[in-house]
Amino acid sequence: MALFLTFILACSLALYGVPLARQAALKYGIVDAPDGRLKHQREAVPYFGGLAIYLAFLVSLVFTFEFRHDVLGIILSGTIVVMLGLIDDFGVLTPWTKLAGQLLTVFVLIKSGIRIEIAAVPDWLDLVLTVVWMVGLINAFNLLDIMDGLSAGVGAVSASCLLVVALVQGDQTIAFMLAALIGSLVGFLRYNWQPARIYMGDTGAMFIGLLLGAMTMIEKYPSDHPFSLLTPVFILGIPIFDTLFVMYVRYQRGLPIFWGSPDHIAIRLRHWGMSVPQVVVASYLATACVGAVGLLVMSVSEQVAISLCLGTVALLLAATMVLKQVDVRKPAYAVTKPEDERTAA
Repeated sequence: MALFLTFILACSLALYGVPLARQAALKYGIVDAPDGRLKHQREAVPYFGGLAIYLAFLVSLVFTFEFRHDVLGIILSGTIVVMLGLIDDFGVLTPWTKLAGQLLTVFVLIKSGIRIEIAAVPDWLDLVLTVVWMVGLINAFNLLDIMDGLSAGVGAVSASCLLVVALVQGDQTIAFMLAALIGSLVGFLRYNWQPARIYMGDTGAMFIGLLLGAMTMIEKYPSDHPFSLLTPVFILGIPIFDTLFVMYVRYQRGLPIFWGSPDHIAIRLRHWGMSVPQVVVASYLATACVGAVGLLVMSVSEQVAISLCLGTVALLLAATMVLKQVDVRKPAYAVTKPEDERTAA
């Protein structure tokens, strides 16, 4: 019941706060304007949705439980990444400055004792994996934020899978944090669903990636075989897969890996003729399915876990080969009904 009340409180705060954030963004001209290249929404859409998500999450936690050391570390690093995203939404940060800020948030997490700990590898490698995991996830959710309702919804589904892990392990603190995050994202989606009236911006996308990445490192995945360590990789598999897919395609096309291009899976599905809501719902279902595989890997025998891992990887490789053939040279709005297009690619 307490978890449900936390969810309701966070959702209510987001429902109240997002319109206020929208008004503030419009008043000060903090908007995402169409550019005709990657951004095809009909009109400028205000940012600051991420700020409303952050405040709804934070305020709902104040009323629910006492803070322990690692939770304070997550909140501090989350606050830093929100400030970083907020400044970036003004368009004044260089990629290297943003990366330096992300590394600072990871440093705060490590100082708080939140890091990957694999007994079979040396300590320095644990630290390297922690940095790669966190910076990768922060940017994966940022890159995924290319379509109305996509990044927030995928984040909510992933958080729901992590909530199952927390409940199974009896970690009430992480369970409350995940319930607050899910409630904040669901409330935000009320205004971010197509046609979006507000975007979360880098502020919200990086905040989601940081929270989910940090909580995967706190949670435990006990099992009688080592493949359970892959559970968080599967739960966050869709943002990771999309990022690796985009990097691979850009490399194949001779483009800089970090250069913006319409190579994302969601945009390729649009070129197949799927509407924005269809692409977004399909992404939610894919996230839930891959997340379910991650949960199963924890509870089955080693042989079954190996089969699940290999089968999922084979499916993703097959999807890569098929999606790679989709021609994205024409803008998505040219192959679908104009009234359907509100995508901010």
